[in-house]
Amino acid sequence: MKYKILGFLVFTQVMMAQDTLRISKNDLWQKASEKNLQLKIANQEFKSAQADYRQSNSLFLPSISASHTAMTTTNPLMAFGSKLNQEILTGADFNPALLNNPNQTRNYATKIEVLQPLINADGFYGRQAAKAKMEAYQLQTERSKEYLQLELNKAFMQLQLAYKAVTVLEKANTTSEATLKYVENNFKQGYLQKTDVLSVQVRVNEVKNQLQYAKSNVQNASDYLAFLLQEDMTGKVYQPEEALENTIAVTSVAATLSDNRKDFQAMNKSSEAYRKMMQSGKMSFLPRLNAFGSYELYDTKIFGTAANGYTVGAQLSWSLFDGYKSVGKLQKAKADFQKSELDVKQYKAQSQLELNKTNRQLLDAENKVNLSKLAFEQSQEAQRIRKNRFTQGLEKTTDVLQSETQVAQKELEYLQAVFEYNFTQQYQQFLTK
Repeated sequence: MKYKILGFLVFTQVMMAQDTLRISKNDLWQKASEKNLQLKIANQEFKSAQADYRQSNSLFLPSISASHTAMTTTNPLMAFGSKLNQEILTGADFNPALLNNPNQTRNYATKIEVLQPLINADGFYGRQAAKAKMEAYQLQTERSKEYLQLELNKAFMQLQLAYKAVTVLEKANTTSEATLKYVENNFKQGYLQKTDVLSVQVRVNEVKNQLQYAKSNVQNASDYLAFLLQEDMTGKVYQPEEALENTIAVTSVAATLSDNRKDFQAMNKSSEAYRKMMQSGKMSFLPRLNAFGSYELYDTKIFGTAANGYTVGAQLSWSLFDGYKSVGKLQKAKADFQKSELDVKQYKAQSQLELNKTNRQLLDAENKVNLSKLAFEQSQEAQRIRKNRFTQGLEKTTDVLQSETQVAQKELEYLQAVFEYNFTQQYQQFLTK
């Protein structure tokens, strides 16, 4: 018993030594939107999908490259071609002996190339798929924000409930200590037995132990809220500015799912992306038309520009057979698309199941609030009556202790029921957004 009391005192001193930071519910979202890691991850996923979509701009924009090549050769064909490009070819160069066994020839070539896609049907659908994927991640990011708001509200209410539990148990602790003092005085005067004193002492220690756990729950709830806000709370603890609500606003209409939910829209966009990829696979069997052009500068000196020339053209290409690579790619895209449609159906069915469950839980929570409130009020009245009878010597000490325990228990149950109803109501709203 001495060790328990000592541990409680040490814990209380540690809690008092911490810095208490007051926080309002209105400040939560501003703090979380700037620091929460889950939101940052979602934003990076969106940026990654956005970058994939931007890559598809190559379907319309030209590809431009520049190069400079330095070369020395005694290869007959390369030597003759280099002189021809440099525009320094003379009649003497047609000597068969020089043609077959040329001297060492140097060539410096600067080349600028332009490739311009014209008709690439598969790339067009691939671009649409990338856009749908980007929009899906954007919608999923917005849904992540809605979930974070729900989780922040829950964490804040848990912190409020933890503080309220401390208040209730501190009141119970004061009451039990007052009872102990009253019993000890009556024991000294010979009105009560030693067993009565011991029973009250056991009750006092039980309340202190419960109070210690309640204060630990305050720290746990504060740490979780700090995790969501991504703040370092070493040596600190949050304290809510608003008190826990002890009433409920009853929702009488059962909620229904909405197709406008961000996660539903995101999954539909994801399915659309797979459909576009399947269409892109079909279009890969069609020919492609691309234009090209180049401008070349040649010289015997580095970066020289003595001779120049250009090439302009267009290419129509058609892959007739690639070893079933395109066929397999199309089959995979088709399977992925069909799977995505099934995923959408399954997800919506699971969401409807979850909403039905939540609607029932809300009704159960409302009933629990009403019953626990009634039980709390009845326990308060019973405690008042028993205390009056105890002072008159008409009640046993154990009965008074039981009534005190019951009051604290019923008050905590009532507060827990209110918390469960309010959170279930918010969760229902989250499911129907």
